[in-house]
Amino acid sequence: MHVILLQLRHYAIGGWRHRWKALMLAWVICLGGWFYAYSLPNQYRSSARIYADADIILSQLLSGLAVDSRPGSQVELLQRTLLSRPNMERVAARTGLDLRATTVAGRDALLTNLAANIRIAAQTRNLFTITYTDTDPRMAQDVVQTVLTMFMEQATANDRVQMENARNFINQQIASYEAQLREAEQRRAEFRARYAELLPGDAGVSGLESARGRLLNTRDNLEDAIQRREMLRQQLEVTPQTLRLPDGSSADPRVIAAEQQLRELRLRFTDSHPAVVAARNELNELRANPGPRPGAANIPRAQGGTGIPNPLYEQLRVRLLDTETQIASFQRTIRQEEMQIGRMEALARTAPQLQAQFMALDRDYNVLRRQHEELLGRRESVLLAGAARVGADRVRLEIVDPPVLPTDPIGPNRVIIASGALAAGIGAGVVLAFLFVQLDRSFYTVHDLRKLGLPVIGSISSTLPVRSEVLAVIVFAFGVAGLLAAYGIVTAGGPALIARLPELVARFT
Repeated sequence: MHVILLQLRHYAIGGWRHRWKALMLAWVICLGGWFYAYSLPNQYRSSARIYADADIILSQLLSGLAVDSRPGSQVELLQRTLLSRPNMERVAARTGLDLRATTVAGRDALLTNLAANIRIAAQTRNLFTITYTDTDPRMAQDVVQTVLTMFMEQATANDRVQMENARNFINQQIASYEAQLREAEQRRAEFRARYAELLPGDAGVSGLESARGRLLNTRDNLEDAIQRREMLRQQLEVTPQTLRLPDGSSADPRVIAAEQQLRELRLRFTDSHPAVVAARNELNELRANPGPRPGAANIPRAQGGTGIPNPLYEQLRVRLLDTETQIASFQRTIRQEEMQIGRMEALARTAPQLQAQFMALDRDYNVLRRQHEELLGRRESVLLAGAARVGADRVRLEIVDPPVLPTDPIGPNRVIIASGALAAGIGAGVVLAFLFVQLDRSFYTVHDLRKLGLPVIGSISSTLPVRSEVLAVIVFAFGVAGLLAAYGIVTAGGPALIARLPELVARFT
């Protein structure tokens, strides 16, 4: 601890020796900083507030039905596009700001600074603020007014331009897809016409599969017909050709035939069946009127005069002939279908990738058709959205606070700059004194001499009078106090002094 105190005493004595240099540097830096602070031009800020009222009800009605860009998205888009270079060039030309630049590089820098100084911020969901800062209050107001006007113009025109571009783009895409769809339909139709028998139809079954199904069905019908023929032959073998009557019998052959027919029908149907009822009625009528009927003489009798032809036998023969005719027809149909299936199978073997090619054509056609239908739906949505924008105000803009001419500057903050200059001056003076102490090889204390390793007999105090030392301290204190007083004057009365500076200059000149 004693060593640290000795070291501090060394630096204090050495720094006191170079105090005037440090004080002079502090004054120079402070005066330069204060001059710079009050040489900066005043900054004036003008602002305006806009209220964007979205038609929320119309947005909800169009949700999911039409293309609907939300008002918030439109304002965000305006914020991004409003500060583009072409718009900044128009703002500079309308306000006369471009007259400040005389070179191409100066113009580029001016437009860059203009875009950086214009602020479009959202205070709430629907409230937006436009601000701009400039050294000229009139220019600040003009720039904000121009930007506000452009904001209003683009808010009303931007949506129409987007709708028109979207409509043109969709129409172009629809025309392109229509051409592609026609080509795909033609390729698909030609392929289907060439291989119609091997390709699946509307029911998803190909001609070959359908022919195989028909062949199987015809074979089943043929087997049924053959079985039916065998049954008829068996019945025909056990059925007598004639019905014999007792000798001298006067029974009416018609009654016998009707009874035989009734028995046959009862074997096949119930008593309430219409055919059985009709046969029974006919039999009752014949029994009630046993006399000869027209055509009775034409009924043939069996040889020997003891019988009549059996009607059941005749019916069985007719049914057997019909069945044999059906069997012949089924056999002929089977031969034709087998030939057709053989031809189709031979054609299928020559085109093994036929089904895959058709599926690829059909898939491309379905994709194009879906895209075309979706584009048609989107075109209707765009038309509906355009009609909604014409019939209703999508975004209603109101100027809440118009830009006004600023009278009080918002910057620069000269107090902070002056304070920084004071701190920098004092710090630079302390650092300068420290550097001089480090470079000075003089001995300020007995302790410094003893560091050399030599014996120190004693020390002699300063021969300067006390009055001179006190005077030096007072003068240095006045120098520091003057620096602080100057800082107080600059920070407190500086703005008024700057305001009266042109008047003072005119008075003295």
